Amino acid sequence: MSITATQVNDLRKKTGAGMMDCKVALTEANGDFENAIDILRKKGQKVAAKRGDNETKEGLVIARTIDGDKRGIILSLACETDFVAKNESYYQFVDSLVDIAAKSNVKTAEELQSTSYDGKLSVAEKITEQIGVIGEKLEIASFAVIDAEAVVAYNHPGNQIASLVGLTKSSDKAKDAGKQVAMQVAAMSPIALDKNGVDQNTINREIEIGKELAIQEGKPADMAEKIALGRLNKFFKESTLLSQEFIKDNKKSVEQFLKETEDGLTVKDFKRVALK
Repeated sequence: MSITATQVNDLRKKTGAGMMDCKVALTEANGDFENAIDILRKKGQKVAAKRGDNETKEGLVIARTIDGDKRGIILSLACETDFVAKNESYYQFVDSLVDIAAKSNVKTAEELQSTSYDGKLSVAEKITEQIGVIGEKLEIASFAVIDAEAVVAYNHPGNQIASLVGLTKSSDKAKDAGKQVAMQVAAMSPIALDKNGVDQNTINREIEIGKELAIQEGKPADMAEKIALGRLNKFFKESTLLSQEFIKDNKKSVEQFLKETEDGLTVKDFKRVALK
């Protein structure tokens, strides 16, 4: 049967597939629109199987606040090449996943993937379909949610890095301060909120490194542990958010900056996602 340009265009709008792929699918389906969609989905599954071991080092990260800034969502969808990541249609697809996460109130990537994308496909199935359209492996690399009195989102230009900061206060002053802290999180990559959030394995590793460095510097072995503990405190100061020097005023810590902004203001939680 003859496939019209209108049919091809309608399928392209529905699936995002290329014009020739849509025409081939419609021809194979004898003009049946739903069958053509299934054909394109199966193509996506085949591509996904072939590219399953490929690395996904590129992509986009988007952070957003919802529910009157009481909740924040951060999501990254990884792909194989920056050529794909820089395409506007790719940004729109990632943004649509954030929309669905916001509307469906999901808390994990697994919940998101099982959520309906459009009433017909789940998010996981839609991603598989897009693998067929794009021809690259795609995967949700990170997904997190923060709930707090106020949440601030920061998206670094280019959408390779994004952050969320959950605050204990929700005033305009608090949110303005939170925006600066969210930028600090993106720039300085803290590993925890404070030293209590640093896992013991990391602490042990830093102590051992500190001891080894002290011995290499010629310090007595019985002094090495004290020196290592001193270096550990420096590590906490540099690597935990509230103890870090505030990037806009290094005479105060992030914790001091927040307290000076508003009494009782501090960070409850934060998330940072970077693709590189």
